[in-house]
Amino acid sequence: MNFGISEDHNVLVDSLRDFVDNEIKPIAIEIDEKHEIPTSLITQMSELGFMGTYIPEEYGGAGMDYFSYILTVEEVSKACASTGVLIAAHTSLCCGPILSYGTEEQKKQYLPDLASGKKIGCFLQTEPNAGSDVVNIDTKYKEEDDCYVISGSKIFITNGAYKGTGILIATKDKTLGHKGLSAFIIDLSTPGVEVTKNEVKMGIRGSYTTAFGLDSVRIPKENLLGKEGDGFKIAMETLNAGRISIGAQALGIAQGALDKSIDYTQERKQFGKPLSAFQAVSMKLAEMKVRIEQSKLLIYKAAWLKENDKPYIMESAMAKLSASETATFVTKDAIQVHGGYGFICEYEVERMYRDAKITEIYEGTSEIQRIIIGKMLIK
Repeated sequence: MNFGISEDHNVLVDSLRDFVDNEIKPIAIEIDEKHEIPTSLITQMSELGFMGTYIPEEYGGAGMDYFSYILTVEEVSKACASTGVLIAAHTSLCCGPILSYGTEEQKKQYLPDLASGKKIGCFLQTEPNAGSDVVNIDTKYKEEDDCYVISGSKIFITNGAYKGTGILIATKDKTLGHKGLSAFIIDLSTPGVEVTKNEVKMGIRGSYTTAFGLDSVRIPKENLLGKEGDGFKIAMETLNAGRISIGAQALGIAQGALDKSIDYTQERKQFGKPLSAFQAVSMKLAEMKVRIEQSKLLIYKAAWLKENDKPYIMESAMAKLSASETATFVTKDAIQVHGGYGFICEYEVERMYRDAKITEIYEGTSEIQRIIIGKMLIK
């Protein structure tokens, strides 16, 4: 099995790093402080194919492979986790299900605008009473004439405030459990869709996290994704794939924090020598590196399995679990290595620490990942 980086992938990574160093790193602090990603940056990334990495060229995408997408999220997240999750949620949670379950007409209608960044994608599943418990979704849909009419509310929707294209999960009849759930493609500028709140968060503050009210929203019947009753299957498969990209985001955060720690400990001197010369410090750096490499192997393996149409559910759960917990471990120790400076915004590792925590929560908490892995081990 070879899920390493090919020469083509090395070329891609080099170009990604140039772009990140020149265009994202200089404004990463500003993105965090202003709680928004500049439109100009999204435009630049769209023109370079970041928003449509593995979407086929026939639908306006860059036509790269899935592994290239994971590398893109990883490299961007080294500098700015908010920008990394903008790409990840857009691609895995909206473009992905349309590509996998959409009709040819749906692909032609929605993917070109998503791939070009004209529309930003999101995934409307979570509700006040339905987070990990998807079957408890209260948002209802009913058929009326030539439309589906949807009413309810959604919370914690990454990229929601762009009011672009969404994949929405709703129930026809809650008593049917998971069999009552269906998935829909929704234009979030449709009448009846209201942004009720944009959350102010601990981390990934440049990423919009939005709450919606849905008041008798009418969408065409041709916007049903898959078949009626497929909503649970589509949601689970979407999250299975999304976990790999969140693992890549977490990996990028961790590597970014390690890079800053290495630079700092070589520049900062105490007792007449650089901090890196002290065994206690070098051992921390070593532990950070080992955990990052372990997580990287899990993520790259999961991406390879998905790319090659092999079972990957347990591997994506392990990758996300490992990388997210690595990110919080590494960023915490990065602050410790920086000492008092680590607590200062200018040195950026404090932002990385704040950004890392959410990777243990969204797209399935660490506890949910352990449950998935455990169930697949004991059948």
